[in-house]
Amino acid sequence: MERHELRAVALRFQEAIPRTALSQIATTFPPLLGLLAAMHAGLVLGWWPVLALALPAAGLVVRVFALQHDCGHGSLFRSRRANDAVGRLCSLFTLTPYGHWRRQHAGHHAAWNDLDCRDRGADIYSTCATVAEYRAMGRWRQRGFRAARHPLVAQLLLPPLIFLVLYRVPFDAPAAWHRERRGVHLTNLALAACYGGLCVLLGFGPVASVLLAVMVPASVAGVGLFSVQHRFEGARWTWHAEWDAVAASLEGSSFLRLPPILRWFTARLGFHHVHHLAPRIPNYRLEDCHDAHPAFAGAQVITLRDALAASRHVLWDEAAGRMVTFAEADQVS
Repeated sequence: MERHELRAVALRFQEAIPRTALSQIATTFPPLLGLLAAMHAGLVLGWWPVLALALPAAGLVVRVFALQHDCGHGSLFRSRRANDAVGRLCSLFTLTPYGHWRRQHAGHHAAWNDLDCRDRGADIYSTCATVAEYRAMGRWRQRGFRAARHPLVAQLLLPPLIFLVLYRVPFDAPAAWHRERRGVHLTNLALAACYGGLCVLLGFGPVASVLLAVMVPASVAGVGLFSVQHRFEGARWTWHAEWDAVAASLEGSSFLRLPPILRWFTARLGFHHVHHLAPRIPNYRLEDCHDAHPAFAGAQVITLRDALAASRHVLWDEAAGRMVTFAEADQVS
């Protein structure tokens, strides 16, 4: 298969369809607002309405984040102004500063699975260390490295802190990112106005309870989705001299096969191998692009069962040419 052939196929699906984008907005925001209103109203009956509605509301927040993600790539709508307006609206539900996240995410797309261009900052979900680098660490640094990537920490404890706390500051943003740093603070002001107004009307306790009931599972699901799309047993990393965008798309990002209902909630971002090859393809055209050429079926398929174990593969073993677990890296070679 010629590389330009697959790129040419992807190019056919990059044009946004505004009617479809508006339909996605109409089927996402009103149901989410309705569920949030029902959760607040249901508190008079006790905790069970909040617990019963938290998961579908969290699923819709994940979908909102997927729409914000598309806006950041300039793919949901044809107009940049429309993408930016909707992206900033989404940030009030995802608690994720739009401009700051967009620029950081663009860096991820510039060189994913390139060992020479790895993120050395706060990203522990789409980057990795080599086995040699891990073994060269001191004992205490190894322990800290492992602790931060333990599934209970990385997949359950850290995600809520990322969205609720870390995104409140312009972390990992160089001083030259004036617009992005200002955007973080403006997002915080908008959130303070929205949620502060709700607290005045409804009380701090109810507002905080509903917010946490939704954002905790939404953040866990969202981070888990991002992690399994980049870090799994079959992922392949290369040094820059050997790096190729088409190969990295098919071998360095996964095809997360989900049932239809979860495919809807995640806005088809399980077709992540297609997304990495052509980030300007709107989420609602990813599946059609995948079906348009048999080569896309060659991507690493991850199921929900596979996803549970995928996060354990955090190190690249150059000798074996595969991702390995800490236990495998600790074995004497």
